Amino acid sequence: MKLTLQTASLAVMAVFVFAAEASAADAVTHSGIYLSGAIGAGLVIIGAALGIGKIGTAAVESMARQPEVAGQIQTAMIIAAALIEGVTFFALIICIIHGKPWGAAV
Repeated sequence: MKLTLQTASLAVMAVFVFAAEASAADAVTHSGIYLSGAIGAGLVIIGAALGIGKIGTAAVESMARQPEVAGQIQTAMIIAAALIEGVTFFALIICIIHGKPWGAAV
């Protein structure tokens, strides 16, 4: 739990570190930090990691209970993890494209 909190706080701090403005022209038009896209992307990554972790846990547990069907379970696990990753990439792209500067008018 402590490691998770440390990782989460490090990720939040990284948003502010990497949110430096590129040029003076961008500073006029985009004066806010892109927090909506960053927070959305972080939530997407956390959700995908938890989902793939649960799939892996269940697959390994079921392989230990029934070793004779381990190949079928492994195939199903890889397919499910690939589907989760596909949805994750799609959600990340949506977060990046539609991220608004913090404090910007909608």
